Amino acid sequence: MFVLCTRPSGGGRQRWPRTPASLTLPPNPLTPPRWARHLRQRSHHRRELPFTRWQMRTSVPRNPHFAKLLGGYLFPEIARRRREYCERHPGADIVSLGIGDTTLPIPDSICYGLVRGAVLLGTENGYTGYGDGEGMRELRDKVAQVLYKGKISAEEVFVSDGAKCDIGRLQMMFGADVTVAVQDPSYPVYVDTAVMSGQTGTARTDTRQFDRIAYLRCDAANDFFPDLERAPRTDVIFFCSPNNPTGAAATRQQLQQLVAFAQQHGSLIVYDAAYAPFIRDPEMPRSIYEIDGARSCAIEVNSFSKYAGFTGVRLGWTVVPSEVLFADGTPVMKDFGRVMNTAFNGASNIAQRGGLACLEEDGLREIDTLVEYYMKNASMIRDTMQSQGFEVHGGIHSPYVWVRVPGQSSWDTFNEILDKCQVVTVPGSGFGPGGEEYIRLSAFAKENDCERAMQRISSAFRARVR
Repeated sequence: MFVLCTRPSGGGRQRWPRTPASLTLPPNPLTPPRWARHLRQRSHHRRELPFTRWQMRTSVPRNPHFAKLLGGYLFPEIARRRREYCERHPGADIVSLGIGDTTLPIPDSICYGLVRGAVLLGTENGYTGYGDGEGMRELRDKVAQVLYKGKISAEEVFVSDGAKCDIGRLQMMFGADVTVAVQDPSYPVYVDTAVMSGQTGTARTDTRQFDRIAYLRCDAANDFFPDLERAPRTDVIFFCSPNNPTGAAATRQQLQQLVAFAQQHGSLIVYDAAYAPFIRDPEMPRSIYEIDGARSCAIEVNSFSKYAGFTGVRLGWTVVPSEVLFADGTPVMKDFGRVMNTAFNGASNIAQRGGLACLEEDGLREIDTLVEYYMKNASMIRDTMQSQGFEVHGGIHSPYVWVRVPGQSSWDTFNEILDKCQVVTVPGSGFGPGGEEYIRLSAFAKENDCERAMQRISSAFRARVR
């Protein structure tokens, strides 16, 4: 029997079997040790300090670029509105199809990889401290061979704590003087990090678009792919496929156009492939490096978050090919490596062991099972919304379903569905002006919750369809 436990009270060191046959966790591994329990018992004696109305200000000026940001970040705002609704309606049975957070447990073999990583840290021979800032060499090799079939080398893989974090690090590397383009609508991190980095002017009051950002409209009229013939030249192009929030996956021909456009204008593509495993059509590229010429003009960010339920574990990677150069001839990977080793100490050793388990045969099969589960939910959501007469996109090669409600603001639709159905969605305007009149529904939920949400929406909106 393989048991996780604390060090024996007698002071001896627990010996771990080299090849455990099974794993048994204690009934409640979070139970505090006996010596700490008095802290909870005495906590009621603590006095809360009264709020001080007059607080001292430092002489440190605020970064002026943060003052340009529009309101709060989208998802905390959704959480705030949900919380206020629950305060007004105690006992409300909320079903969330909002934030794209996975809900299924981490599969067995992958979870065992994480556990093994933790156990090794408790052994003389297995303990490791600081690792390489770029990540474990073994994991970098696996990513290059298993996910990219050798199209990239291990040296071009930078392991991190997630794609979102790497987007921020890339913006740190790019600095304030670059110009950027984003899909409209798009994941708000691209725009917000550009604003924080000083790459933009202020937002226009009529469109809520920032000066010096090129917004590439992606809607049903252009098959959710930008009209590159009319697109302005920018230094950096953020592109996500399958797209968050629209659920659209770019075809091979479309990505060939994108790469050709970047090569023609000397631009650099930051390709967000976090939802690549949800692509079901083998003819559709899962990586930008399946396109000829992409190695000279594209960086790819990716993550295990949606692959294996690692949203809380935190593990991702960025690929920077050696052929990608700045205007002065400096390899981009040199500067990004400097950022990673300066502003980051490397991903958790435990998380990286879990990443290795993801890329073994058993782990890959388990990932496919997770993807199929969520895609079944996506089909249910898509079919239900279509049956109610809504204009529906996505949900085929993506866990997101993009629903249009013409003539109504996306926040009004969000509030209406919350009030009538007690279902949380995401208003499309939070992803940019191009998302107005849309809402996003996420398939990252339990099947039973999806069924309940769709039953409620079918009942509430049946009259509208008629």
